[in-house]
Amino acid sequence: MPRTSTLLAALVSAATVGCGGARGARESAPSPAPATNASAIALPPVHATPAGIAQAKADSARLPWTAADAHFMAAMIHHHAQAIQMSRMAPSHGASPEVQRLASRIINAQQDEIRTMQQWLADRRQSVPEPTPGPMMMDMGGMQHEMLMPGMLTEEQMRELDAARGADFDRLFLTFMIQHHKGATSMVRDLFATYGAAQDETIFKFASDVNVDQTTEIARMEKMLALAKLGWTGAAPQ
Repeated sequence: MPRTSTLLAALVSAATVGCGGARGARESAPSPAPATNASAIALPPVHATPAGIAQAKADSARLPWTAADAHFMAAMIHHHAQAIQMSRMAPSHGASPEVQRLASRIINAQQDEIRTMQQWLADRRQSVPEPTPGPMMMDMGGMQHEMLMPGMLTEEQMRELDAARGADFDRLFLTFMIQHHKGATSMVRDLFATYGAAQDETIFKFASDVNVDQTTEIARMEKMLALAKLGWTGAAPQ
């Protein structure tokens, strides 16, 4: 073979070996690790911690509350406050023992319910009204107006009740408290009739309990009033 051909063959052979070696090196070399952000810190997901899991379950179980729910709670605080104001008159106005016992139950129950309503509002970062028995300020068309909640006594009715004594007080107290309780149950009906309202578990149970308790008391007071009008002073009907 001529010298030139021999040299060319050697060069081709060397190039082939070199290429194959380079390719083999590339194929056998490990792939570089993906780039990472040196400042990033690996943290477990929020819900991976026990506290996070518990919070996630609580959040998923809690349905959203509405402005109607908050208004109901705030309004019912004022409503309950007037019932307490009325009931506190019983001992000093010569009420019968039966009416005094009823008034005492109303005070105890509604004071507890006021605390529940105030806590509900505070937990949701809503304005928490003081339990004053007067009208509630309402925003109507951008203007503030005072408005009594359904069933609440007017100032004239409160003066009439305050002036009564003995059997007259019993009759007026029962008449006005029936009116007052019926107003509360109508507020519950209005809440339940409002689209999207009362989906929050706490407010649904609270409003339902108010409706049941006050409906039961209305029936009891109607029996007491019927007997009071007849001048009967026996034990209060159960």
